[in-house]
Amino acid sequence: MHIGVAYADKFKRTWLTLDVPEGCTVREAIEHAGLRRQYPDIDLDNQRVGIFGKFTKPDAKVKDGDRVEIYRPITADPDTVPRRDEGV
Repeated sequence: MHIGVAYADKFKRTWLTLDVPEGCTVREAIEHAGLRRQYPDIDLDNQRVGIFGKFTKPDAKVKDGDRVEIYRPITADPDTVPRRDEGV
């Protein structure tokens, strides 16, 4: 199966396309992509993951064409951070 895996930290974005075997899980796809070597701060036990922007569990099976995503924790409360002017 052909899938994509995406992750971004504060400084760098990574988008990888790879082939994985049938029955591969989200966790296995992330491991297969090697992102934990590139980004040692990834903690799949505490970070959320998803497929095409929808949260899922790390043991969910991926399908051909899926985009697996690893989400970073929110660092600012959007209710307390002042909005920036759109025209600036």
